[in-house]
Amino acid sequence: MALALAVASAALDFAVPSSLAAVGEVGLAGELRAVSGLSRRVREAYRLGATTVIVPAAGELEEVPAVTVHRCHSLAEAIQAAQFGTK
Repeated sequence: MALALAVASAALDFAVPSSLAAVGEVGLAGELRAVSGLSRRVREAYRLGATTVIVPAAGELEEVPAVTVHRCHSLAEAIQAAQFGTK
């Protein structure tokens, strides 16, 4: 998903904030798929400086204090969250 957001940001002319992380896989139809160890990945993103994380809607996720989590069903939702939800 992170690579797809980077390409979308270039095509749509917006900057993805350096404090944003994206975790998940993108399916062929644009759906976001859960990945294993989601909570661990979000905690690691926070440790590396992320304050906002975009994750797939599906998947187990423990709350991580000080991190805003955007759960998205599709790549289009993730792009919208990256573009507008982090301003």
